[in-house]
Amino acid sequence: MVAAPPLPVRALSCPHCGAAIEQRGFDHTRNVVCASCLSVLDATDPGLRVLRTFAQGLRVQPLIPLGTRGRVGGAPYEVIGFQQRSIAVDDERYAWREYLLFNPYRGFLYLTEYDGHWNLVRTVRGLPERRQERGRLTARWGGESYRLFQTSEASTDFVLGEFPWEVRLNDRVEVRDFIAPPRLLSAESTEDETTWSLGDYVTGAWVWEAFGLPGQPPSATGVFANQPSPYAAARAGLWRLFAVFVLALLAMAAVRFAPTPALVLRESRQLAPGAAEPYVTESFAVEGRRAALEVEIRSDVSNSWMFVSFALVNEATGRAVDFAREVSYYEGVEGGERWHEGSRDDRVRVPSVPAGRYYMRVAPELAPDAARPVSYVLTLRRDVPSGGFFFAAFLLLLVPPVWVTTRASAFESTRWMESDFAGPTGSAPRADDEEEDDS
Repeated sequence: MVAAPPLPVRALSCPHCGAAIEQRGFDHTRNVVCASCLSVLDATDPGLRVLRTFAQGLRVQPLIPLGTRGRVGGAPYEVIGFQQRSIAVDDERYAWREYLLFNPYRGFLYLTEYDGHWNLVRTVRGLPERRQERGRLTARWGGESYRLFQTSEASTDFVLGEFPWEVRLNDRVEVRDFIAPPRLLSAESTEDETTWSLGDYVTGAWVWEAFGLPGQPPSATGVFANQPSPYAAARAGLWRLFAVFVLALLAMAAVRFAPTPALVLRESRQLAPGAAEPYVTESFAVEGRRAALEVEIRSDVSNSWMFVSFALVNEATGRAVDFAREVSYYEGVEGGERWHEGSRDDRVRVPSVPAGRYYMRVAPELAPDAARPVSYVLTLRRDVPSGGFFFAAFLLLLVPPVWVTTRASAFESTRWMESDFAGPTGSAPRADDEEEDDS
């Protein structure tokens, strides 16, 4: 199949200033704005009748020159029109640029740009359904729900090139933007009609490649209304990965905690008040690989404390590991309520104890004001699993998804700070309060 040849450009002259004018939109063009004198000309008149002349104080240089050709969706398009529009927010004006793209066989498309953020826009043929969802006015189109982002009055500040409608400087329309990133659904309303359009967010790099523009596109500033979050996909993926790793961690913990720790030594003793009775335990064997040894004290101390010094001694080498522990427990009644603090029990882990024969030197001591003897049980167990490793691993696994989720939340907060609402849960007009002026 042979591609259709490009249609010829109609060459004319501006009747106001005599400058050459190339008409690219053919019978679709209604008005032409002369690039030299900015006069608005009637393209339907063979002589390009002058409709209006403007002494525009503002002159804007398009980033994409008129007449530039590029490919969008595999089809060639040409830039035939350009306008700058703006809105006022808190007495400050914010301007964006719109480029009118034309293909004689496919019609019109629009490229909009604000602070380096671009959208490829098509006119919607149909009427989106407006409704109230979760306290926010929404518009449904194509099976997708778009949330109201901003309502404003837009005015036309500068025009250049050809347009399929009658262009006027300072034309004002009410604009309502609904978003479902990366798409933006907009309604532009006048007293006579409402026109809906659908925009898809594209990058400046995509625009530059599509139209073969030299240099680099302007950098995007801030977060645009329908700019897709760079964290959304990563957030979902990281939470799924986190769930997989947590399941694996739980399986490892189940395997690790399943065996009963080996009992190495258990002795029961009693310590009288005022007595200092150091002693040496019987010899015991630690077998197997190098592993931690848990030393546990269980006592019946009450309203007092007991301090115990330990030395774990290797019989073969004489090397000793010294450590000390304290147990204390107090209770009483105050104001008719019972209270207590401390614990009668304590345990400590001696890490990485190699196999061999050992004994313990134990030196217990009671508080000087102790009123009664204290009974206690000393227990040693080998290779007692610790939840510390699994807890630390869980926290480390949690860091990436939490970090990305925090970034995603900050991104969305920045987005909605630019809207009519303080946040995504802000209030909005109800759907039944809207004027049904769509056509």
